[in-house]
Amino acid sequence: MTRIAVIAGSTRPHRLARTVADWVHQHTRDRTDAQFDLVDITDQNLPLLDEPMPPATGQYSKEHTQAWAEKIASYDGYVFVTPEYNHSVPAALKNAVDYLYAEWNNKSIGFVSYGSAGGTRSVEAWRLIAAELQMADVRAQVFLPFGSDFDEDFAFAPTEGATRDLQTVFDQVVAWAEALKPLRG
Repeated sequence: MTRIAVIAGSTRPHRLARTVADWVHQHTRDRTDAQFDLVDITDQNLPLLDEPMPPATGQYSKEHTQAWAEKIASYDGYVFVTPEYNHSVPAALKNAVDYLYAEWNNKSIGFVSYGSAGGTRSVEAWRLIAAELQMADVRAQVFLPFGSDFDEDFAFAPTEGATRDLQTVFDQVVAWAEALKPLRG
């Protein structure tokens, strides 16, 4: 069965990423076209990139990198739940991505983003990163602006449109993950 990881992409204390990722994951429960797992980068305990060799070599010397590589390699696609920090990607998720290379190749990726502008600038940057990692980023995305999908206290309150768009992200990520299987061998 096709396996998709929903990755909570922030480690900030009092972060919104886990709340949004839980919402994303909850909406996968009725799907039968793939297995969806929630992966929280906070649980991975990855220090700032500390591997001596470039990730493209696949020569991982640290136990935390080997465990992370095994986890990521087991998936066919990903949905990144990403905030936008200073018009770009969150450093903790970028660090986690930068640990690996081949484990990301020929897999699909979709985005659920949030922030003052819905996280759209973060996703723009992620699309460039995904291209370098030989990933197929899907067109559909969910962007969650603070002004419409969160209340004045930053409590998450997604709109019906966001929930509807989420299903399109899942559809495209699963379809592309399956289409790319021959390339993964």
